[in-house]
Amino acid sequence: MFGMIPFTHEENSLWNEWHNMEKNLFGGLEGGSFRCDIKEEGDHYQLDAELPGFQKDDISVDVHEDCLTITARHNSEKEDKKDNYLRRERRFGSFTRSFDVSGIDKDKITGSYKDGILTLCLPKVAETAPQKRTIQIEG
Repeated sequence: MFGMIPFTHEENSLWNEWHNMEKNLFGGLEGGSFRCDIKEEGDHYQLDAELPGFQKDDISVDVHEDCLTITARHNSEKEDKKDNYLRRERRFGSFTRSFDVSGIDKDKITGSYKDGILTLCLPKVAETAPQKRTIQIEG
Protein backbone atom coordinates (compact mmCIF):
# COMPACT_ATOMS: atom_id res chain seq x y z
CA MET A 1 0.00 0.00 0.00
CA PHE A 2 1.45 3.35 -1.04
CA GLY A 3 -0.62 5.84 0.98
CA MET A 4 0.55 9.45 0.76
CA ILE A 5 4.23 8.76 0.16
CA PRO A 6 5.68 11.66 -1.86
CA PHE A 7 6.83 10.79 -5.36
CA THR A 8 10.44 11.79 -5.99
CA HIS A 9 11.32 12.37 -9.62
CA GLU A 10 14.97 11.37 -9.15
CA GLU A 11 13.90 7.77 -8.57
CA ASN A 12 11.92 7.53 -11.79
CA SER A 13 14.05 7.29 -14.93
CA LEU A 14 10.99 7.47 -17.24
CA TRP A 15 10.04 10.81 -15.68
CA ASN A 16 13.63 12.04 -16.11
CA GLU A 17 13.56 11.11 -19.81
CA TRP A 18 10.24 12.94 -20.28
CA HIS A 19 11.50 15.98 -18.36
CA ASN A 20 14.68 16.17 -20.46
CA MET A 21 12.68 15.89 -23.70
CA GLU A 22 10.28 18.59 -22.52
CA LYS A 23 13.16 20.92 -21.62
CA ASN A 24 14.72 20.44 -25.05
CA LEU A 25 11.46 20.93 -26.93
CA PHE A 26 10.05 23.84 -24.96
CA GLY A 27 13.13 25.77 -23.96
CA GLY A 28 13.24 24.72 -20.34
CA LEU A 29 9.79 25.89 -19.29
CA GLU A 30 8.78 23.15 -16.89
CA GLY A 31 5.43 21.45 -16.97
CA GLY A 32 4.02 23.50 -19.84
CA SER A 33 3.92 26.44 -17.47
CA PHE A 34 6.15 29.32 -16.41
CA ARG A 35 7.33 30.83 -13.16
CA CYS A 36 5.48 33.74 -11.55
CA ASP A 37 6.12 35.95 -8.55
CA ILE A 38 3.29 37.89 -6.92
CA LYS A 39 3.91 40.54 -4.29
CA GLU A 40 1.63 42.90 -2.43
CA GLU A 41 2.41 46.58 -2.93
CA GLY A 42 -0.13 48.34 -0.70
CA ASP A 43 -3.02 49.29 -3.01
CA HIS A 44 -2.11 46.70 -5.70
CA TYR A 45 -0.42 43.39 -6.39
CA GLN A 46 2.48 43.05 -8.81
CA LEU A 47 2.70 39.84 -10.83
CA ASP A 48 5.99 39.09 -12.61
CA ALA A 49 5.90 36.19 -15.09
CA GLU A 50 9.15 34.82 -16.53
CA LEU A 51 8.67 34.38 -20.28
CA PRO A 52 12.17 34.31 -21.81
CA GLY A 53 12.42 33.89 -25.56
CA PHE A 54 8.92 35.18 -26.28
CA GLN A 55 8.04 38.29 -28.22
CA LYS A 56 5.39 40.68 -26.91
CA ASP A 57 3.03 39.55 -29.69
CA ASP A 58 3.37 35.91 -28.51
CA ILE A 59 1.74 36.76 -25.16
CA SER A 60 -1.91 37.36 -24.36
CA VAL A 61 -3.51 38.30 -21.05
CA ASP A 62 -7.25 37.76 -20.76
CA VAL A 63 -9.71 38.38 -17.94
CA HIS A 64 -13.02 36.55 -17.79
CA GLU A 65 -15.12 37.10 -14.68
CA ASP A 66 -12.72 36.42 -11.76
CA CYS A 67 -10.08 34.56 -13.77
CA LEU A 68 -6.98 36.15 -15.32
CA THR A 69 -5.22 33.91 -17.86
CA ILE A 70 -1.74 34.46 -19.27
CA THR A 71 -0.95 32.54 -22.45
CA ALA A 72 2.38 32.50 -24.29
CA ARG A 73 2.80 30.71 -27.63
CA HIS A 74 5.91 29.82 -29.59
CA ASN A 75 5.42 29.25 -33.28
CA SER A 76 8.67 29.59 -35.19
CA GLU A 77 10.44 27.88 -38.03
CA LYS A 78 14.10 28.21 -39.00
CA GLU A 79 15.83 26.90 -42.09
CA ASP A 80 19.58 27.00 -42.79
CA LYS A 81 21.16 25.93 -46.07
CA LYS A 82 24.92 25.70 -46.15
CA ASP A 83 27.12 23.62 -48.47
CA ASN A 84 25.29 20.28 -48.80
CA TYR A 85 23.54 20.56 -45.46
CA LEU A 86 19.93 21.45 -44.95
CA ARG A 87 18.72 22.12 -41.45
CA ARG A 88 15.13 22.89 -40.65
CA GLU A 89 13.91 23.36 -37.10
CA ARG A 90 10.46 24.10 -35.81
CA ARG A 91 9.43 25.17 -32.36
CA PHE A 92 5.83 25.12 -31.24
CA GLY A 93 4.47 25.34 -27.74
CA SER A 94 1.80 26.92 -25.64
CA PHE A 95 2.09 27.79 -21.97
CA THR A 96 -0.80 28.96 -19.81
CA ARG A 97 -1.38 29.99 -16.20
CA SER A 98 -4.59 31.22 -14.63
CA PHE A 99 -5.11 33.28 -11.48
CA ASP A 100 -8.09 34.17 -9.30
CA VAL A 101 -8.55 37.94 -9.49
CA SER A 102 -11.57 38.37 -7.25
CA GLY A 103 -10.94 41.52 -5.23
CA ILE A 104 -9.04 43.09 -8.16
CA ASP A 105 -10.29 46.12 -10.13
CA LYS A 106 -10.24 44.32 -13.47
CA ASP A 107 -10.79 47.49 -15.54
CA LYS A 108 -7.56 49.02 -14.20
CA ILE A 109 -5.12 46.13 -14.75
CA THR A 110 -2.03 47.25 -16.68
CA GLY A 111 0.94 45.37 -18.03
CA SER A 112 4.36 45.68 -19.61
CA TYR A 113 6.89 43.26 -21.10
CA LYS A 114 10.64 43.82 -20.97
CA ASP A 115 13.69 41.51 -21.03
CA GLY A 116 11.58 38.34 -20.85
CA ILE A 117 9.52 39.47 -17.85
CA LEU A 118 5.80 40.22 -18.10
CA THR A 119 4.81 42.59 -15.28
CA LEU A 120 1.15 43.10 -14.41
CA CYS A 121 -0.16 45.70 -11.97
CA LEU A 122 -3.33 44.35 -10.34
CA PRO A 123 -5.06 47.17 -8.39
CA LYS A 124 -7.14 46.10 -5.43
CA VAL A 125 -10.81 47.02 -5.33
CA ALA A 126 -11.11 50.11 -3.17
CA GLU A 127 -12.60 49.23 0.18
CA THR A 128 -15.48 51.35 1.28
CA ALA A 129 -15.84 52.09 4.95
CA PRO A 130 -19.13 50.93 6.40
CA GLN A 131 -21.48 53.83 6.82
CA LYS A 132 -23.10 54.48 10.16
CA ARG A 133 -26.82 54.13 10.18
CA THR A 134 -29.27 54.81 12.99
CA ILE A 135 -32.26 52.50 13.24
CA GLN A 136 -35.52 54.10 14.35
CA ILE A 137 -37.22 52.10 17.03
CA GLU A 138 -40.98 52.29 17.12
CA GLY A 139 -43.21 51.62 20.01
